[in-house]
Amino acid sequence: MVPRGVWCVLLTCLFYTSSADKDFFTSIGQMTDLLYTEKDLVTSLKDYIRAEESKLEQVKTWAQKLDVLSATATQDPEGFLGHPVNAFKLMKRLNTEWGELESLVLKDMSDGFISNLTIQRQHFPNDDDQTGAAKALMRLQDTYRLDTQTISTGELPGTNTDVTMSPMTVEDCFELGKIAYSDADYYHTELWMEQALKQLDGGEESTVDMVTILDYLSYSIYQQGELERALDYTKRLLKLDSAHQRANGNLKYFEYQLAKQKKVEAEEGLKEKEEREREKREVSEKKGRPADYLPERRKYEQLCRGEGIKMTPRRQSRMFCRYSDNNRHPLYMLGPVKQEDEWDRPRIIRYHDILSNSEIEKVKELAKPRLRRATISNPITGVLETAHYRISKSAWLTAYEDPVVDKINQRIEDITGLNVKTAEELQVANYGVGGQYEPHFDFGRKDEPDAFKELGTGNRIATWLIYMSDVPSGGATVFTDVGAAVWPKKGSAVFWYNLFASGEGDYSTRHAACPVLVGNKWVSNKWIHERGQEFRRRCTLDESD
Repeated sequence: MVPRGVWCVLLTCLFYTSSADKDFFTSIGQMTDLLYTEKDLVTSLKDYIRAEESKLEQVKTWAQKLDVLSATATQDPEGFLGHPVNAFKLMKRLNTEWGELESLVLKDMSDGFISNLTIQRQHFPNDDDQTGAAKALMRLQDTYRLDTQTISTGELPGTNTDVTMSPMTVEDCFELGKIAYSDADYYHTELWMEQALKQLDGGEESTVDMVTILDYLSYSIYQQGELERALDYTKRLLKLDSAHQRANGNLKYFEYQLAKQKKVEAEEGLKEKEEREREKREVSEKKGRPADYLPERRKYEQLCRGEGIKMTPRRQSRMFCRYSDNNRHPLYMLGPVKQEDEWDRPRIIRYHDILSNSEIEKVKELAKPRLRRATISNPITGVLETAHYRISKSAWLTAYEDPVVDKINQRIEDITGLNVKTAEELQVANYGVGGQYEPHFDFGRKDEPDAFKELGTGNRIATWLIYMSDVPSGGATVFTDVGAAVWPKKGSAVFWYNLFASGEGDYSTRHAACPVLVGNKWVSNKWIHERGQEFRRRCTLDESD
């Protein structure tokens, strides 16, 4: 028998390992474990409820029995106690049985549940996970132009009707608004506080009171320069709570600022009015944009929605599907691969049915225990760090750890004709809530001369990207410079060159992974490097060739 102390050590080590890398919101694959954790807790909670009900049933039975007995005994106390057995039983009840009842009532039936909850709590998401998931909802809201009502009801594009979805409550909407407020994101604070207010006005019961919501709402609207609306909400608040100190102060301040603003407007000339209107339009256009708004953000989001794709009919007519044997490769002469042109400049090719379902499940099985938050290399320090614009977890698989990985590597070499011995290991990635990777290059630019120096294999000449799941909505790979979009299809792979044959970087390959709106996106990729390709892809003297 293993001593109890040893078990404690083993359990502690197990829990420490499993919770060493949280960031649950960055991987849907790992979040599925939380559902089983919660299911186990519900089972434990039901056991606790049954134990409490059993205890109450015993107390109830005892009370009913004594109720009948005491009612009979008090009708003729002396006659009742004149019987020696009744007198003995009264002594026994008061001396012993009531003490046992007291012990039963005081018995804590929650020990098992509390113990299980304490253990499982080590696997729970933390505040960062909750905040990350909330910000992901707001990111999806902006990227796919969703209103708060659509998100609150869960009626998202691509949602499977068979999937159970509980609508967001007033408390849920209020929490999103508070998280936005803590980041001084008054645009989203306004949207979600208004949704919370709308649901309250609709009759939904809530522990959040209307006064608190109106307080947040009026201030966030004021911060966006809309004094009249802020004043209206403040007045509504004061009708509910006339003694609200901050609202009373805000009322006077808003009225003063509004009077001052109207006075200035009345005195200004035509030119000043036109300038003010222009400024208002600019503010309105920028409303909702994050502080770190990328210059290409609008184009990126358009492509994610399937808008702004720049493929003319003439160019489209030159795109084909074909069976390819890769220059009469022995493996593919009898069973050629299905090849489809996705884009012409840069040339992006999709290969269909590259991985079988069993191979995909094996790769996911190998990767899942090792998934860690994906990082980026800081361009200044070179240190690997997490970033808000890359929401996923990844793991690296080596060829020697399983025959399936080795087969995939060989398949990539056979189809592309490139040497993968100098390539990076197979990277497997699983995207989280609203998972994305904003526009980036795969290759090292001229201002990053040491990008892959430690590998000693040159720059990343090409990218091979395998889609290991279908994505019902969102999750496209978009090329922002050329206006291309490639949508995930399970088992297929896309391939493109990051460098021209001259070795110069192809800046048209700048791409991004769009936020996953609905579904669970799994991909794997192989970054192929320059070394070893000298006789497989010969150099040219033309920089753009």
